[in-house]
Amino acid sequence: MNGGDEVAEAPASPPQPLEWKFSQVFGERTAGEEVQEVASAKADCQQLGAKVYDFEGNRMAVCLVVKYNCMWWSLEFGNLLPEQMNFSQIFCNIGRKVDIISAIEFDRSGDHLATGDRGGRVVLFERTDTKDHGGSRRDLERMGYPISRHPEFRYKTEFQSHEPEFDYLKSLEIEEKINKIRWCQTANGALFLLSTNDKTIKYWKVQEKKVKKISEMNVDPSKAVGNGGVASSSNSSIGKQYLANGGDKSHNLPSNDLSISPGGFPSLRLPVVTSNETSLMARCRRVYAHAHDYHINSISNNSDGETFISADDLRINLWNLEISNQSFNIVDVKPANMEDLTEVITSAEFHPSHCNMLAYSSSKGSIRLIDMRQSALCDSHAKLFEEPEAPGSRSFFTEIIASISDIKFARDGRHILSRDYMTLKVWVDIIAKLWDINMDSGPVATFQVHEYLRPKLCDLYENDSIFDKFECCSSGDGLRVATGSYSNLFRVFGCAPGSTEASTLEASKNPMRRQVQTPSRPSRSLSSITRVVRRGAEGPGVDANGSSFDFTTKLLHLAWHPTENSIACAAANSLYMYYA
Repeated sequence: MNGGDEVAEAPASPPQPLEWKFSQVFGERTAGEEVQEVASAKADCQQLGAKVYDFEGNRMAVCLVVKYNCMWWSLEFGNLLPEQMNFSQIFCNIGRKVDIISAIEFDRSGDHLATGDRGGRVVLFERTDTKDHGGSRRDLERMGYPISRHPEFRYKTEFQSHEPEFDYLKSLEIEEKINKIRWCQTANGALFLLSTNDKTIKYWKVQEKKVKKISEMNVDPSKAVGNGGVASSSNSSIGKQYLANGGDKSHNLPSNDLSISPGGFPSLRLPVVTSNETSLMARCRRVYAHAHDYHINSISNNSDGETFISADDLRINLWNLEISNQSFNIVDVKPANMEDLTEVITSAEFHPSHCNMLAYSSSKGSIRLIDMRQSALCDSHAKLFEEPEAPGSRSFFTEIIASISDIKFARDGRHILSRDYMTLKVWVDIIAKLWDINMDSGPVATFQVHEYLRPKLCDLYENDSIFDKFECCSSGDGLRVATGSYSNLFRVFGCAPGSTEASTLEASKNPMRRQVQTPSRPSRSLSSITRVVRRGAEGPGVDANGSSFDFTTKLLHLAWHPTENSIACAAANSLYMYYA
């Protein structure tokens, strides 16, 4: 400061684009395993009396198409002959449907990762590259410990979270697929998490338990079974020739196979319980059921560590973690007459630090921010975020592609990230209120994920791909955002002031092989008045590298490590991890 004049600080240069590298993969099958699995599925289907067709596919050596009461066919192709079909028309890969990953979530520390699949299983992974020394990666670097080149995870445990059910009152089958997983606060070295399918939420506790074993017995250990039980019949006892206590040998007692010396035992040793080994045990502590008439699409933990919300198409309920038989309805958009229904709830999320605030999105492309301090039933919103419709742009598909499939708060709680079918949007600074009054109704940054699909919306509607629900995530520092696309691709965008980063990566062991350089475009700060629109390659019907799109392989679920540039994403039944 000189003479009362303030010296303006030079704007910080945008961070350099990241170079992503393959880290790990879990669940990927080799070609030999694929063929073996298909052969096994074929035998099982033939045993059921199903009609099985073999033909060559462009992804695997052998594919199966099974016609058995239409169980493995989409009805659209149920009457087609095998020679009229191609690989892209198969909607289900027999033998692997239950293994398809349907949810991914890092815990708050980033040391654990959870995935859920269509079979109702939850699989946990733990970080190994910092476990030996303890502490965060940054603390270990500060203390001079050697750090591996990237975060490494290993399989920890898995458990069956949900089973298929049937609602007899509504004649409705409830599948076991895990829709969402959310980590809760840890306590006493135990891990806690919430998992949900369409109707039921469960609260799980995972901790190490000591395995108790019986030792120091008189009997030969090789003759023992279970926890030290003797391998003999219930009516067996010591033979008359080898009574250890000197009893009468004339009794005709049934013999057994115990190895006892003729002299008997010099002393009788009582069994001793020892606990030398530990095993991970998952226990369901609470079941939150019978509170939703429609399918649950979201669950979110509150920052107070005591409550969470669950949302379906028309209602949002507030729960206490310790009370499973009662919930409070805080949002209800169900009209008195269902014919007047115009929009449904698609996603809901608690604010990361303000326990009284949450946001939910709708099928009309709007986001409502509500404050639970205003009233018990939050019929009115504190803030509404929506993008005005451009004049003359309305079509049959406008409302369908405007539906928001996922929303996330930035880690610092200052921005909201939303994903609709075509775009990824960053909304304004909602807490500090640093937005321009004219920007309340629109995002400050819009990233086109696959704009080149717009001419093909009719085809996407015909094969139901237009209803796919893509998730989104942001980095811990808030400088980048990511979301998935088709052909197992995912996009990473830089949202820092001046950044033009827009990377296209493939969920494979060579993620950068589809990478192309996006022409530089001017970008403004997230709090600037001018909206930012960043596009990738826009050739019709092709991806960023000019390759045709495969709508049967889609990357719907991904998660960003909370403190490092590491992304976990799911491609069918495989979990891929990348670092930069």
